[in-house]
Parts: sequence; C-alpha cells; structure tokens
Amino acid sequence: MPDLILASSSPRRQQLLSEARYHFQVVPSDFDEDSLGMGFSPGDLAERLAEMKADSVSLKHPDAVVLAADTVVAYLDTVLGKPKNPADAERMLRTLSGTAHSVITGVAVFHRAGSLFRHARVMSAVHMRTLTDAEIAQYVESRNWEGKAGGYGIQDPDPFVTRTSGSQSNIVGLPMELVSQMLGEAGIQPSR
Repeated sequence: MPDLILASSSPRRQQLLSEARYHFQVVPSDFDEDSLGMGFSPGDLAERLAEMKADSVSLKHPDAVVLAADTVVAYLDTVLGKPKNPADAERMLRTLSGTAHSVITGVAVFHRAGSLFRHARVMSAVHMRTLTDAEIAQYVESRNWEGKAGGYGIQDPDPFVTRTSGSQSNIVGLPMELVSQMLGEAGIQPSR
C-alpha cells in the first residue's frame, strides 16, 4: 500500500483523518491560492484549488497517494474565503447572519505512479441564526475565525448554526464519506 500524504496543515482535516483511522503524513502544499484568479463559481473554485494543491505535492512525491482539499463558504454566488483580519471576519459574519449559505469542499486524490487523478466536490447547507453586534464582536475577539472559510467554525463553541443538511464533516472541512471512497480507489484503507 502506498503512503498517504495530506496536502494540508489544517488541524481539523488532520483530526478527521486520524479519527477515521488513516495513517498519513502532512506535507502542506505551497500552491499560491491567490494565483488562480477570479471567474470561477464557488464549487469550481473549491475543486480547482484542491486539484492544484494535490498536483503541487504529488509532483514532489509521485509514489505517494496525495489527498488535498479546499473549502469555501458561499452566500449566493459570493465566495467567502478565510478572513484576512478581524474586520474581514466581522464583515463575513454580518453577511452570513440570519442566512442559509453553502459550504463546498473540493477534494483531490492524486497518485502519479499509479496514474490516478480523481477530484470531486461536496456541498452542504448551513442555516445561521441572526447574530447581535455583541455576539459578532465577542466571536471576532475570540480569534476562533482565524484560518476558517466564512469566518467561523461549526465545531467552535456556539457557532451560531441552527440547522445543517448534507455532510457534517464537509462543514468541518473534509467530507469523509467522499474521502473514504476516493482513498479506497487509490488502495488506501484505514487501519482496523
């Protein structure tokens, strides 16, 4: 069985893979996400970013199976990435307050030596209650928004979410149902 590499430094993705009993090493991608440019729908953007991350790591590790992912939050057709600073996090939370929005994760599994190049995406819906100014200020001050698409994490204390539909692990950042299937196609199984 080839080695599995997670092309992400996300602690949430690492935790999900570990909980599913996969053995892997972490090799974050050095792909510059800003180099992709505009003009993609939210779903196409998430999937394309995952592909580019998998590609950059698999070029250096062709014998390994490389798993890469990218999660975007979309409100209507607007992509909300990771906040750049507290003001950006506040803006995103105000945008999402009282709405239903989409969480889309693109997933790519590449194994160059085995000529395997798979990619797909998963979309989940999230309903957020209306937030007060004080709740937004408190959450921004907590810095829990750092590194999280849309400026919040469903796993955080009181993430303001009232209802979800679709893959719960997708909302955290890695749709494990799809990941398990794709890794199985690449010959990677969790430990028993």
